[in-house]
Amino acid sequence: MTTKSPKLTIRSKIWIEDEQGKVVFGTGRLRILNAVEEHGSILGAAKALGMSYRAVWGKIKATEERLGQQVLEKHTGGAEGGGSTLTPFGRILIERFRQTEDLARSSADALFEGVFAGALEEEQNS
Repeated sequence: MTTKSPKLTIRSKIWIEDEQGKVVFGTGRLRILNAVEEHGSILGAAKALGMSYRAVWGKIKATEERLGQQVLEKHTGGAEGGGSTLTPFGRILIERFRQTEDLARSSADALFEGVFAGALEEEQNS
């Protein structure tokens, strides 16, 4: 019996951990930093993401502690109100993580196509 096999794709998720296995950075923290940049504050980011301020702040703080560098510059309130912006390091972190994600995705796609999907086709055709 010969049936046409479904189109298969591979999915992967990457994140960065420290030597204790604690998350330093990943797609969740990327979304947080993007939201802070877009909304101009941790509170605005938390609301947009449907998270508590405490959860967002805790993840940012953990990332900064584990990297030993600030990813956000925090501005306290006043007449203009408070807010947060990405530090130059935070911008580089986002850029490099996106590059790493893109490379990992394209590498995984190529490996999958060459090793897994190709082997399945050969097996079905034999």
